[in-house]
Amino acid sequence: MADSSSNSSLANPFEDPLRFQRRLEPVALVIFGANGDLTMRKLLPALYRLAYERRLPAGFAVIGNSRTPMTDDAFRQKMYESVKQFLEDSAFDEDLWMEFARKLHYIAGDLNDPACYEAIKAKLAEVDQDHATGGNILYYLSTQPSYYAPVIEHLGAAGLAPKSANPFGAGYRRLVIEKPFGHDLETARTLNDVVQRVFPEQDVYRIDHYLGKETVQNVFAFRFGNGIFEPLWDRRYVNHVQITAAESIGVGGRGAFYQETGALRDMIQGHLLQIMATVAMEPSAVFEPDAVRDERAKLLRSIRIMKDSEVLANAVPGQYGPARIGGEEIKGFRQEDKVSPDAQTDTFASATFFVDNWRWAGVPFYIRSGKRLPKRVTEIAIQFNEAPHSVFSGEPLGSFGGRPNMLILRIQPEEGISLRFLSKQPGTGMRLRPVSMDFNYGTSFGARTPTAYETLLVDVMAGDSTLYTRQDMVEASWQVVRPIMEVWGNTKFDFPNYEAGSWGPRAAEEMLGRHGHQWRTP
Repeated sequence: MADSSSNSSLANPFEDPLRFQRRLEPVALVIFGANGDLTMRKLLPALYRLAYERRLPAGFAVIGNSRTPMTDDAFRQKMYESVKQFLEDSAFDEDLWMEFARKLHYIAGDLNDPACYEAIKAKLAEVDQDHATGGNILYYLSTQPSYYAPVIEHLGAAGLAPKSANPFGAGYRRLVIEKPFGHDLETARTLNDVVQRVFPEQDVYRIDHYLGKETVQNVFAFRFGNGIFEPLWDRRYVNHVQITAAESIGVGGRGAFYQETGALRDMIQGHLLQIMATVAMEPSAVFEPDAVRDERAKLLRSIRIMKDSEVLANAVPGQYGPARIGGEEIKGFRQEDKVSPDAQTDTFASATFFVDNWRWAGVPFYIRSGKRLPKRVTEIAIQFNEAPHSVFSGEPLGSFGGRPNMLILRIQPEEGISLRFLSKQPGTGMRLRPVSMDFNYGTSFGARTPTAYETLLVDVMAGDSTLYTRQDMVEASWQVVRPIMEVWGNTKFDFPNYEAGSWGPRAAEEMLGRHGHQWRTP
């Protein structure tokens, strides 16, 4: 068991002081959907870890809500088991847990019942007195998306939203919404109409946990903090960009949900277009939330919208079929529980996007994501143009795979950056071979990297929306995928078209081949 005297992270924190050591105001965190997977796997472990490193404010409390009847003690026991199971390292301290658990409370109730919100209101008044939360309230929507609008409306009706008088003083009231932000452009706009009636935009935090990952944040530092790469970050030097988010697992027990979602909605619209915007945005004048988000939004609006006639050539869906891997029989998507035997769901999606601005005109951005691929990996690969002429005799530069100069930003599972370039091999003669310079967070800083949810929870408590998605960005990303969704929805594909354990359908390779490129194997 660790104690504060032996925990160096408490006495000498290694994290960025501007982000993780700033003073946080006291707050009561209300989690709707507190009995769900997200709360147990991500939110409570992240909150406990923040408590372990003394980053939470002294005045802090959690009020969990779901339909399941539970006492406070039963809720605390369930969260105890979840935190011990899902905490990413061995930082669990029984004594600290006892202190932390006293701040956990629970209210059972139906989210469509006004009485539920009156009970939450009464509990907020109680924890405000007991835990000195200063009248600050943070609402976290960790429910099914169909409950987002009803919860927001009921908060407004109960006088618990910013546009109502605060019954607990002059504190803030903020709303965190998990993705998906709508099922398409129309439903995203409808949800936003509900949100804006109750919460002003400055109090709304649409969370995308990919933007909380260290390597995604490091794109800002890498581009705008160094004088080396930013001058090369345009169409004159960049040949193309690949963004890959691969998962080795299937849909598991989420077959029914995934059948209505698919990889295009779940990953490309939901995460990867935001990563693309971060990679390709213009420098902001200052590193402040609105300035940074303005540039990301501008980039998303600059992505060329495909015509219907272009979709099938520039966007490829896939669905995994059964395979035998390592002696184990792997089900195809259509054999998964609660999935239709003739489902047309895309478990793999890839697309070619172009940005219509001066910096990126003509540079293809290739994005792909899929389930049941060979490995779990998320990365950004930026391939630079080859040297215009080889001054060395012998094999041409293309014999080295056509990708000698490549910058790879690894997001998961191991965060870091690699730069590939050509070097002379030892010995006589001028023989070249590709080599890499690697930067790894763990080995370079000798410190633990905070999880995305730790970063984002601290940010929302500090009122920093830099890494959160704004409504205009949500609508712009839906605009980009809208024609793809419509054409795919009206096309019957010959699924399954890739085996579990492969890198996706052949058509995805052919899509790049038409531009003279090929997918990189991570």
